[in-house]
Amino acid sequence: MIKLLNKIQRCEVCKEHLPLGPRPVIQLNAYSKIVIISQAPGRRVHETGIPWNDASGKKLKSWMNVSDEIFYNPACLSILPMGFCYPGKAISGDLPPRPECAPLWHPQILKNFKSKPLILLIGQYAQRYYLKNSFKESLTETVRNYKKYLPTYFPLPHPSPRNQNWVKINPWFMEEVVPELQKRIQLAVSG
Repeated sequence: MIKLLNKIQRCEVCKEHLPLGPRPVIQLNAYSKIVIISQAPGRRVHETGIPWNDASGKKLKSWMNVSDEIFYNPACLSILPMGFCYPGKAISGDLPPRPECAPLWHPQILKNFKSKPLILLIGQYAQRYYLKNSFKESLTETVRNYKKYLPTYFPLPHPSPRNQNWVKINPWFMEEVVPELQKRIQLAVSG
C-alpha cells in the first residue's frame, strides 16, 4: 500500500481543473479497520494537508466518539475521499469532487486491505457511487435505512456546519444512528 500511496501523492491527472493545483489528501494503511469515504478536501484541508482538519472534522470525530490519536492513526482508520484534491469554490460551498479519482484509485486501494473494514459513506457523492441502485430517493432516506447497508457500509450525512439544520430536523439521527455508529466504531477499533 505504501507504493500506491506514493503514486497517489504524485498524481496530476486532473491538475488543469484544480484552482490551487494538485495536493492529494488521503490517509491509508492496509490494516485499517475503518475507511472514511467522503467528498473532497476543503480549502483549509488543502492548505494544511491534514484530512478533516476543519469544523466538519471536529463534528465527525464527535459523531464517531474518537480522539485525534485514533482518527489520525492509519492502522485504525483510512481516509479516502471521492476526490483527493480541493476542487475549488462554487457559488454555495465547494465544487463537487473531481470525477477522475474514485474510478482510478479506489479499486486499487480497496483491494489492498488485509481485512474487510467498516466503510463510512459520508454524503451523497460517496453514497451514490458505492450504493448505486440501493441508494434511496434521498440522502435522508439512505441514512435512515443505514442498517440495510451494514456490515460493509455505514451511510452518514456530511458533518459540515452547513448541515446543522438537517441534523436539527432529523432528531432520529442523533438519537438512533450516532449511538449505533459509535458502537460499531468502538468494535472495529478494539477488534
